[in-house]
Amino acid sequence: MKNYLEFENNIKLLEGELDKLRDPFNKEGITEVDTKKITEIENEINFKLQEIYANLNQWQKTQVARHEERPKAKFFIDNLFTDFINLSGDRRYAEDESVLAGFAMFEGISVLVIGQEKGDDLDSRLKRNFGMMKPEGYRKCIRLMNLANKFNIPIISLIDTPGAYPGIGAEQRGQAEAIANSIECCMSLKVPIISIIIGEGGSGGAIALASANKVMMLENAIYSVISPEGCASILWRNPGKALEAAKAMKLTANELLKINVVDEIIKEPIGGAHRKKEEILLSTKLALVKSLEDFKNLTREEIFEQRKNKFLNIGKQKSFISFSQNFGDLVKKENLVSLFQKNTKKYKKYYIVFFILFVMSFLYFIR
Repeated sequence: MKNYLEFENNIKLLEGELDKLRDPFNKEGITEVDTKKITEIENEINFKLQEIYANLNQWQKTQVARHEERPKAKFFIDNLFTDFINLSGDRRYAEDESVLAGFAMFEGISVLVIGQEKGDDLDSRLKRNFGMMKPEGYRKCIRLMNLANKFNIPIISLIDTPGAYPGIGAEQRGQAEAIANSIECCMSLKVPIISIIIGEGGSGGAIALASANKVMMLENAIYSVISPEGCASILWRNPGKALEAAKAMKLTANELLKINVVDEIIKEPIGGAHRKKEEILLSTKLALVKSLEDFKNLTREEIFEQRKNKFLNIGKQKSFISFSQNFGDLVKKENLVSLFQKNTKKYKKYYIVFFILFVMSFLYFIR
């Protein structure tokens, strides 16, 4: 049974009518299949899908990004990669089922694949914690990313999470530190990191694995610091104002591309990635092949510098403040007092010895 979003009611009615026409043994008795009528309805469905999806607002795109039937990380891993070996554990606490991570082959190249997995049904969603990673999940990814860096293996991350898990246990085990360490790890590596936001890219839980050389988004995915409902609850004490919040947050692929937060948009089939999964697989595959090719001839140092400069440049041209091209200008200038205090701490023992010699000399001459 298909799941329809609230703005797809007309599509639901048309597809219901189409199913009846295709089934000669419907409740009205045996009838002939009317191929002409079927073709007309199929054309009407395609037209309405194009019309609806060409004019989605930010909140509607959020709903599409969260669609139950939208392809998840496991689907992409199973169909895009071969010889995938899922590796478990952070070597400190436990395994985190909300993230799949391991080495695989992609078009003849060894890669490390990391995928945040939400699950497809109730049982798998509970097992995967709805895609909300815990500290042990981030620490597992750090362990594997460092291993990939050691053997010069590119990293591909598939982002789909409402955010990092905010439970008491996760906080006690150092959730914030684990996220920060994951971002630091990503920024320090000297192998290409390519991230694709396939559904929700929620807050630090997503950024921890999306601090990449190239960040791509599926056309109807979202990427934001907080959910629209959460933002509306904070600003207006009313989660019903999610549309207003979503508009202000600039969380869609097109909006983020304009401000250079993401680097490329992967087009989805009409009606969303969940309607034609084979098409989105092919589009994603082609985007990955091209991205890996872009970094093929770069040295490890050049890959590191490209990633660093990419993030340093985000917002420079679009912000309220005009920054200089020279990042040295961002360094705080020290005055004479601060320089004296700094040098005093640095050369403290020399100053003490000099002072003692000065006092002894003074006492000798006044005798």
